[in-house]
Amino acid sequence: MTRNYFPPVNAWTIPQDVFLRSLEEMAVDGRTGDEGVALWLGRRKDGRASISHVVGLRGPGVHRGPASLEIEPSLFNEVADLAIAHEVALVGQIHSHGVGWSTDLSPIDRTGGLLVPHYLSVVAPDYALRPETGIADCGVHVFEPGRGYRRLSQEEVADKVEVVPGGTALFLTAGQE
Repeated sequence: MTRNYFPPVNAWTIPQDVFLRSLEEMAVDGRTGDEGVALWLGRRKDGRASISHVVGLRGPGVHRGPASLEIEPSLFNEVADLAIAHEVALVGQIHSHGVGWSTDLSPIDRTGGLLVPHYLSVVAPDYALRPETGIADCGVHVFEPGRGYRRLSQEEVADKVEVVPGGTALFLTAGQE
């Protein structure tokens, strides 16, 4: 029997605390004029991904700049270890773009990022420095097998990406300071 490690996902649930904690994580880098990132771990079941963990990246395995973000493969190995230990999977991420910049994926985001079926890739505006930012303010993209990343329309975001009140963000870190 073949196991499908990437079952189809057509809806995502993000607890409010996960979303807010992710903004806080990215804003640390935004305050110094650099892009920030937070990875999202969770579970896929019955066409829905439920996000439960936020992973902050530390140390020399992540390179941040005003218009760039690079994560070394060794750091993803640590993220995989965290996912296995918590019995979850990497289902998405959120990263920030600069003040006044587009929330579309950059060319490198589209080709050099994670190319995983049904992976959610969210782009927060203004280096995530506005705490009132909501999911509707972000660019929300999904990697579709055979097609690549596609930005969801505002209607699709409202229909498929639910930020639910409350929750507790389980915050993990990968990498060394």
